[in-house]
Amino acid sequence: MEGVLALLDQYGLFVYLLLFGYCALKSGWLPLFAGYAAQTGALDIKLVILATFMGGYIGDEIRFALARAYGTSWLEKPNKIGQLFQTASALANRYGMAYIFLYRYPKGMRTIGALPVGLTDISWPLFSTLNACSAALWVIILVGGGYTFGATFESIGVESLTAVSILLLGIFLVILYRLWTKHPPTKTTTVK
Repeated sequence: MEGVLALLDQYGLFVYLLLFGYCALKSGWLPLFAGYAAQTGALDIKLVILATFMGGYIGDEIRFALARAYGTSWLEKPNKIGQLFQTASALANRYGMAYIFLYRYPKGMRTIGALPVGLTDISWPLFSTLNACSAALWVIILVGGGYTFGATFESIGVESLTAVSILLLGIFLVILYRLWTKHPPTKTTTVK
């Protein structure tokens, strides 16, 4: 943590921009560590919350927009990729609301998480509302967890947190596989 604190002193407000960019692209443990850094007084908790929320929210809005703009061409491909997107779209249509609240947590899922939702019939205002609620919950869990339990996380080590994240990814993939095989797509979903 000493190295992180030295970087914070050196880069100041740029740290919040980095946190925003990180949260727009992925959902690793940085918000948790930023919460802990805020608890120690190294960061402003209000700016950590704002950067984390806005990064998480805007990043998923952009992915949703990309899927809306280009999703039809993805679904119409007559190959394995087209079949993959058709199945992902059918699953997202069926479980979309729950999925919006779950894909932020497993390691590696957040980067592509909003794409299948953009392939569904969900309206953009509804997605945006659910995305904001999901991002707020994510901030409470990660930043709040880092702020409240940061010293404990530091004592157990990053390797343990990575193992937990990989375990969550495994559970998510098993559930996704079971849903995928239990409910194969019956029709091609169109993007509005």
